[in-house]
Amino acid sequence: MRYVSTRGRAPALDFGEVLLAGLAPDGGLYVPESWPRFSAAEIRELRGLPYAELAAAVMAPFVDGAVADLPGLCRAAYADFAHCAVVPLVQLETELFVLELFHGPTLAFKDLAMQLLGRLFEQVLDGESLTIIGATSGDTGAAAIEALKGRRGITIAILHPEGRVSEVQRRQMTTVAAANVGNFAIRGSFDDCQDLVKAMFADQDLRSELRVSAVNSINWARIAAQIPYYFAAALALGAPDRAVAFSVPTGNFGNVLAGWAAARMGLPIARLVIACNRNDILARFLAANDMSLRPVEPSLSPSMDIQVSSNFERLLFELLERNAAETERIMRGFRAEGRMAVPDGAWRRMQPLFCGFALDDAGTEAEIGRLYRASGYLADPHSAIGIAGARARRPERGVAMIAAATAHPAKFPAAVERASGVSPALPAQLADLYQRPERCEVVANDLAAVEAKVCALAGKNPARKSIAESDMR
Repeated sequence: MRYVSTRGRAPALDFGEVLLAGLAPDGGLYVPESWPRFSAAEIRELRGLPYAELAAAVMAPFVDGAVADLPGLCRAAYADFAHCAVVPLVQLETELFVLELFHGPTLAFKDLAMQLLGRLFEQVLDGESLTIIGATSGDTGAAAIEALKGRRGITIAILHPEGRVSEVQRRQMTTVAAANVGNFAIRGSFDDCQDLVKAMFADQDLRSELRVSAVNSINWARIAAQIPYYFAAALALGAPDRAVAFSVPTGNFGNVLAGWAAARMGLPIARLVIACNRNDILARFLAANDMSLRPVEPSLSPSMDIQVSSNFERLLFELLERNAAETERIMRGFRAEGRMAVPDGAWRRMQPLFCGFALDDAGTEAEIGRLYRASGYLADPHSAIGIAGARARRPERGVAMIAAATAHPAKFPAAVERASGVSPALPAQLADLYQRPERCEVVANDLAAVEAKVCALAGKNPARKSIAESDMR
């Protein structure tokens, strides 16, 4: 399996090279040169497999021998998840299910990819050094730090928007004392953090000093590791002999893109609901081809407080029938003008599979309360938006609708308690989280300042970098 850039001006790479590269040097995102396709018979053969074995089988065509003992790495990655099924299904109503993706060590769906990526990085590096740079709206950073702390040869620097993640999310990042971990709170939004990461990847001076890679879902390996749980849920409900639908709380578009990839691989998915909060750019786009930027508004679901969804570029490339030049032109125009001029034909190609849904904070609180009163199920704000989207955008009868529950309710205790009257407790392994000392630096939204901090963390001291004044949290 080889991978090409969505912008067409970077060399094709294999899986191991893409894992270490993260972003393509031409600014594009890597995608498979061709999509693997499972037959109905091959999908049936996956029934009944433990999750780790299923994950290895689904990912095998993407890895294509670039990694030794993928099944063993998957078994190690998921061995300590709190639920024996790893990604259990819970039924709420007739033909309405919740896929719980939060049973990993940091209580968020990002663990399903990160716990595997940490092991993949270590194996592919084989003793060489690497600096991981990531932006987070809350969950990616904690999951990446948990997966990479203390790993040989790896330094990890995580940027998060100051004051725009929950206290639990922040503390899961800032209370890790490992020497190879750096936390930087950026004075800005998640989109600012994401722009800084992309700018660092584009800085050839920095890349000549540091070997850098990404843990955001701009790294293809993140998407590949999220595809298996769509197969797991669909198989449990009768696939490939029965179609299913998914509602996915969406910010950076990586999670729902993994669902699209599963459909491309042959999984019978009737609908993918893109569930948004008040930052509803994706819902607006699906409704009226309006991909126009607005200011990011803080919400009860901070992991979705995003306007520039990086992974949409991968889908755009496919909607444009893999026209890399047109993809680059549209993406550059989006950055310059704040509006993505997607051709009508490409936009219409999304309509058969995708639909949008948006819910503001008041609606989110109402859904958390309604859900708890109706079924006793306690959902965090992100999962509640996904469940509300599942109820509002159900396909025809006979198609099971599955809402992705992307975070444990204890990650957002204030919002959950206000809406339901119940204060969700952290699991035992995190019971002392609020007592652990924090370690984090606040840094200006300035590329030179952030690059200087990253270089210092990696043991470099580039004189060319101007260090902006920063404060210790």
